Amino acid sequence: MRQVFNFNTKWAFTKEATEVPTTMPEKWYWVTLPHTWNAIDGQDGNNDYYRGTCYYAKQLELVDLTEGKDNTGIRYFLELRGANSSADVYVNGKKLAHHDGGYSTWRVDITDSLENTNLFVIAVDNSKNDRVYPQNADFTFYGGLYRDVNIIAVPEAHFDLEYYGAPGIKVTPIITGDDSVVDVEVFTSKAAEGATLKYVIKDAQGNVVGEQVTSDKKVTFDIKNVHLWNGRKDPYLYTAEVTLLMGDEEKDQVSTRFGCRTFEIDPEKGFFLNGKSYPLRGVSRHQDRWGIGNALLPEHHEEDIELICEMGATTIRLAHYQHDQYFYDLCDEKGLVIWAEIPYISSHMENGRENTISQMKELISQNYNHPSIVVWGLSNEITMTGDSTPDLLENHHILNDLAHEMDPTRLTTMAVVSMCSIDDPYIQIPDCISYNHYFGWYGGDTSMNGPWMDNFHKKYPNIAIGMSEYGCEALNWHNSDPKQGDYSEEYQAYYHEELIKQLYTRPYIWATHVWNMFDFGCDGRNEGGENGQNHKGLVTFDRKYKKDSFYAYKAWLSDDPFVHICGKRYVDRVEDTTKVTVYSNLPEVELFANGVSLGIQKSEEHFFYFNVPNAGETTLKAVAGDCTDESFIRKVDTFNNAYRLVEKGAVLNWFDITEVEGCFSLNDRLGDIMKNPQGMEVCMGFLKGLMDGAKGKGPVEMEMNSKMMEMMGSFTVLRLTSMMGVMGGSVDKETLLALNAKLNTIHK
Repeated sequence: MRQVFNFNTKWAFTKEATEVPTTMPEKWYWVTLPHTWNAIDGQDGNNDYYRGTCYYAKQLELVDLTEGKDNTGIRYFLELRGANSSADVYVNGKKLAHHDGGYSTWRVDITDSLENTNLFVIAVDNSKNDRVYPQNADFTFYGGLYRDVNIIAVPEAHFDLEYYGAPGIKVTPIITGDDSVVDVEVFTSKAAEGATLKYVIKDAQGNVVGEQVTSDKKVTFDIKNVHLWNGRKDPYLYTAEVTLLMGDEEKDQVSTRFGCRTFEIDPEKGFFLNGKSYPLRGVSRHQDRWGIGNALLPEHHEEDIELICEMGATTIRLAHYQHDQYFYDLCDEKGLVIWAEIPYISSHMENGRENTISQMKELISQNYNHPSIVVWGLSNEITMTGDSTPDLLENHHILNDLAHEMDPTRLTTMAVVSMCSIDDPYIQIPDCISYNHYFGWYGGDTSMNGPWMDNFHKKYPNIAIGMSEYGCEALNWHNSDPKQGDYSEEYQAYYHEELIKQLYTRPYIWATHVWNMFDFGCDGRNEGGENGQNHKGLVTFDRKYKKDSFYAYKAWLSDDPFVHICGKRYVDRVEDTTKVTVYSNLPEVELFANGVSLGIQKSEEHFFYFNVPNAGETTLKAVAGDCTDESFIRKVDTFNNAYRLVEKGAVLNWFDITEVEGCFSLNDRLGDIMKNPQGMEVCMGFLKGLMDGAKGKGPVEMEMNSKMMEMMGSFTVLRLTSMMGVMGGSVDKETLLALNAKLNTIHK
């Protein structure tokens, strides 16, 4: 029978080698997998993390696999569950395999290269190229063997291990009334031709509900009165188990859990699960963590899923690549409805078509059996750098047709960049689409989101439209009068209050996914006062702090009673009367200040706003039903500068800038300045220089166009320059001061 040997411990690692060693290295570092070499430099900003080829080496005695037994007729496969981004496998100096794509499982038959003592070397490469996705994106491409590595030992007659990392078993349930027809198909090695196959279906309690013994590689079961997989309400899972026998001897076995459910995406009414309306309201998730990068352990995945469930989400967009199998398993168990996608992102590469195809084949082959997955994502913001081209359109048609051919039971989708015209032909390709909109952060204001969706729905009523990304950044900055672009926790809370009210009340929106559930690493970002991160998360990068906006969603989505006072980190306040926001999923909230009631409020929107007298020290207590929460504020005479954003490593901060009354400065929004003819001339010259300096250097190469200018217009000029690290650009202090001097002469 199959044996799986974990192969994670005692790997030698180096960045320094330039060639594959032929003997076990003596001076490399010892590491235990999962491992990434960018856990630190991929999260500290300046877009300078190491991207290149690194080497892992490990020695293995064959006796450790055979345990002294005869291994005749045994095949050995090296299984790599994540090597980012490309990798080559060498055994005893012989190159056995190359793989492009850093987020999927792949296996290598190592049998014929094994000796008594064996040297494994894996060269892993995350350097820039023009053929393997992703290359241009707003996140760190951590290099390394960052998921488990195993050796799988199987008899010559075994279930297939070599087809796109798939599990060798494929289960397709089709609901018919109260029952389900379940097709179970297996894939075997050539040596298993004519083998006997024992198929067993078990319910969630382990009871056998169907059994067949045959040589057929595809069989059908009828499950009467089937117990449906019903999302968060009842994520019921069956198990299919198939044993391969040669004569009476059991040679190999595979099993998979599966769920029986139907779903539909209606352009007018949204998402339906098992025939009933089931609004998909949730988040996107990146897999990395502070100080760990993408080298996660099971407990990290478990903590993530628990936080998402606590919030009450019904869906997750697993962006922008294939996630760990363990996390998909958790989604099945918890009943989260999943969007799974490949990293075809930001800018189309004409040399990358084959890689998009292979990554899509791996994604679908490896994840076909997960009932949580309902859509396959073709691409994300692929027109970031310009309109769709014939080659891009053809690539999308190929992927769309491939997904439908491999999996007729699910739909296709994609995430479209905000600036992309709703008339672009590539929008017509998948079964449904979603847009990434940041009105209220990168451009425009919060009120634009709902009307934009209405306009799309009116023009294209037969296309199901969703919101695949929306969000704004927040750190530990605070303000009683929050403004767009100030990175305060208060503005993020306001932003999400407004977006919830607009998006959740439009039932035709098939899914909404907050960007993002967690802050994540983006080494190209130098903004917000904490470089190297995207801070749009509802929870901090280390998962230790739930921002106030987390509770805004919990108030709308969770059935577990709670009450939360916002602004707990904003203690010192200067105003005599201060606004305090409370979130709760209960209908009434009463707020007490030093034991004195400030009244009872009711709110169908779950957001409660109190005006609180601010004198001396005040203990606040919110009461909703049996739930309570407490907070504390203190009256101060001058604003506490610890609450004010100071850019880390910035050449200038806002308070360093000379301002002339009635004139512009770097602290003004680009869009406001460019409404002035003189301001337009000055800024266009400055921006052209920035863009020219960024071309070819950073993860996103952009041309200045009307769409790009619209997005950038809501940022102050200073904030915009601090973000240029994402695009590879930079600007020095002298240049900024010279620009500010010019702006100081232009009247508003």
